[in-house]
Amino acid sequence: MLTPWSAVLHIEQKLLSESIPILATVTQGLNKFFVILPPLYDLIVEIERDDIRGGQLLNLLHKRCHCGVPELQTCIQRLLWHGHQVMYNQLASWMVYGILQDQHGEFFIRRQEDRDVEHGSSHPDMSEKLARLSTDDTSLTDWHLGFHIFLDMLPEYIHMRIAESILFAGKAIRVLRNPIHAFRFQDNLYPQQMVRSSQKIQGLTVRFPFQKETPLDTKLVGEELLPQSEADKIENMLQDLKESSEFHKRSFECAVDSIRAIAASHLWQLVVIRADLNGHLKALKDYFLLAKGDFFQCFLEESRQLMRLPPRQSTAEADLMVPFQLAALKTISEDDKYFLRVSLRMPSLGTVKPSQVDVPKVKAYSDGSSAAVPSNASSELSLDGWDGIALEYSVDWPLQLFFTQEVLSKYLRVFQYLLRLKRTQMELEKSWAAVMHQDHTDFAQHRNERIKCSTSQQRRQRFRPMWRVREHMAFLIRNLQFYIQVDVIESQWNVLQSHIQDSQDFTELVNFHQEYLSALISQSFLDIGSVSRILDSIMKLCLQFCWNIENQESSQNTTELEHITEEFNKKSNSLYTILRSSRLAGSQRAPFLRRFLLRLNFNSFFEATARGVLNVVRPRPALPGLNQQ
Repeated sequence: MLTPWSAVLHIEQKLLSESIPILATVTQGLNKFFVILPPLYDLIVEIERDDIRGGQLLNLLHKRCHCGVPELQTCIQRLLWHGHQVMYNQLASWMVYGILQDQHGEFFIRRQEDRDVEHGSSHPDMSEKLARLSTDDTSLTDWHLGFHIFLDMLPEYIHMRIAESILFAGKAIRVLRNPIHAFRFQDNLYPQQMVRSSQKIQGLTVRFPFQKETPLDTKLVGEELLPQSEADKIENMLQDLKESSEFHKRSFECAVDSIRAIAASHLWQLVVIRADLNGHLKALKDYFLLAKGDFFQCFLEESRQLMRLPPRQSTAEADLMVPFQLAALKTISEDDKYFLRVSLRMPSLGTVKPSQVDVPKVKAYSDGSSAAVPSNASSELSLDGWDGIALEYSVDWPLQLFFTQEVLSKYLRVFQYLLRLKRTQMELEKSWAAVMHQDHTDFAQHRNERIKCSTSQQRRQRFRPMWRVREHMAFLIRNLQFYIQVDVIESQWNVLQSHIQDSQDFTELVNFHQEYLSALISQSFLDIGSVSRILDSIMKLCLQFCWNIENQESSQNTTELEHITEEFNKKSNSLYTILRSSRLAGSQRAPFLRRFLLRLNFNSFFEATARGVLNVVRPRPALPGLNQQ
């Protein structure tokens, strides 16, 4: 810093060797310290009084460097240089080895538990979040919740973006240098799934001979994930900064950005290449976004009769496993290694109890087939416990860095919405097929009996307007399903794939995937309460209509059907009016919404009935046949 003792020694030697005025010589020799020592004393007093240390001390010294006294400025710059040496040592430990060396809490990167202790655990659910992560994998805990930026120790001349890059680089290095044991040695990858794949269905043992997933790399070690040459490159960048006589903000930021790019690139290789990210994204699209339409069509058909009954609190999940496994046997190929990661779940049914929902009656047809129909179609059956069907996807390290619980919950939200939509579409088709089959059977049996044949013809005439209503429902549901599956999901999937091909940065990839999920939710209107409520109501009305139609022989009263028709007209008109509003149709949140509206209103039917006014509905043509006997 300074050489005051050498200056005093020089004055002493001068006084001993020459007979000169003592006071004048001492004053002249120590004159330069009069402008340095008093400000330094004030600085020390302030530091001790306010307990200033670490990043706060760097920030204070950086401010005091800007003064008009060259000697004092040089002195404080030297002090700041020594402070930066400590910071560079901490940065090297963090960004080269992923180790946080900060015994006295002076670095601006802190462990999460340190913040919880200081702030009295301001996040009471933090321990719960930590518990949800694998206890065998501390790297996941460190990545999601382990470290944070401590703003009190962040010097003001280091931008927040740079601090976030330092935090990310250190966490990435920790991940790369500490791959978990299961990732390095995957000799026994899925023993429990292979055991679970053998299920007893109706007394038969059904085994899925799926192959084991190929181990990613049985000899993988941390040095291979982060080559020593790359670590040396990072260390050399920090060493160049450390050896510089002054702190240059631009050089510091460029070095941090370069280090972050190295860490992000190797983390990208780990997740995308070694862990087969794209294969898992495709699997999530197949099962959570219903891209495997044949599987879910088969599953809904197999479980159709079961879903006509209220779910039983204790056995609902086990009941669903039978049609789920049957559908897998029929549609899933043996080389689909990702299906083993998918499991069906039925969350707690909450307040949905059998006593709250009327048990549907089972109606037998002449061909021996049967279909369950509700005894009271006005019951809350369309949004019953079966709409809580959930899928879970097993994600291993390091994909848990990418597929967080928040991400998987978004996939689940879209899945439940699409499954309700597909279930509604299937019921509309099945109801038409079932009643037409019954009608043709009756006609074949009684074609020689004119009276009964005439009665059958009268019944067909009486319910013909209902089939027009059913076609309106099916038309709306089909177009909505096509819009979501093709215009939204497929288009956004292609965008995501192009980003994956072009990017080699893990952070960019995470952001692209978040944009992908946000686009799916927003363009499917799941984030617009008014629209999602109307869509749920429409699907509910469609299911009630189907159950009433199939139960037409047991009741001649069409009041309930008229009520359902009227409510459907109102809801569909309201939906069209909201979607065609300039706030939605004219915005960029749903770029393909105009195509959907064009398909809906290709003959101006919706526009004529809705009249373009929200909640002001012009009734569609009446159904006189409903009241004719």
